[in-house]
Amino acid sequence: MMQKININDQGFWLLTKGSNIHLINHQLPKGNAEDFAVQGKSGMIIGYIENQPLWLVEELDDERAYFSLRDQLYLPEELFYLLCRGVELNHFFNTHQFCGKCGSKMQIAEDEWAVQCRNESCHYRTYPVICPSIIVAVRRDDHILLANHVRHKGGIYTTIAGFVEVGETFEQAVAREVFEETGIKVKNIRYVGSQPWAFPNSQMVGFLADYESGEICLQEEEIHDAKWFAYNQPLPELPPKGTIALKLIEQTLELCKQSAGSIR
Repeated sequence: MMQKININDQGFWLLTKGSNIHLINHQLPKGNAEDFAVQGKSGMIIGYIENQPLWLVEELDDERAYFSLRDQLYLPEELFYLLCRGVELNHFFNTHQFCGKCGSKMQIAEDEWAVQCRNESCHYRTYPVICPSIIVAVRRDDHILLANHVRHKGGIYTTIAGFVEVGETFEQAVAREVFEETGIKVKNIRYVGSQPWAFPNSQMVGFLADYESGEICLQEEEIHDAKWFAYNQPLPELPPKGTIALKLIEQTLELCKQSAGSIR
């Protein structure tokens, strides 16, 4: 699906460097290939914006200005997810240049998002790696469990999250991660939604759960602090708008409010 970009090709242009994207005045470049010196480079159309093609350009070693994809969470979901797609594809192409079966050089497939071994006797095909990760908000009556992770020490309090292990259901991963990180056992685990998370290749699968038993006991290498917060009391700094974490927190706070009302 990769092709040489012609001088007159036009549309929106997505240039990536890791999980960063090239922006001009906070906007994706739009226009002819020549306007942005990408003619002759390899690229592919990965979607459409305003009925214009969105071109993913091979990752370049250049001096353009690149900005964190995380900072674009305010964008409409459809557009943000397209950008995630591009970032994840370039990460995949850059990290799968040799065959994991025979060691030969890989090439990008022509019929789908994949890479295929050039060795005539192998032709092993590999697809973009997507790592499923659960994320869960836990409620105890009219309180929500929020954790300050070591990587956010002193800052954001958020939900519990972690990668799904081999031979494990999403629900089992939810129960395991909550117990490992906080010592809390949960019940009534239910699916809410998901979010592509291109840092570099995760799929966040969101859940709500209710407290069953236990007292907070921190996994200190992962969690700096964790507390129960009442829905009607001041809350700590929360994840930014656009994250599935904040959506789960907001839904749980609404359930906390309903629970408090039913008690009265």
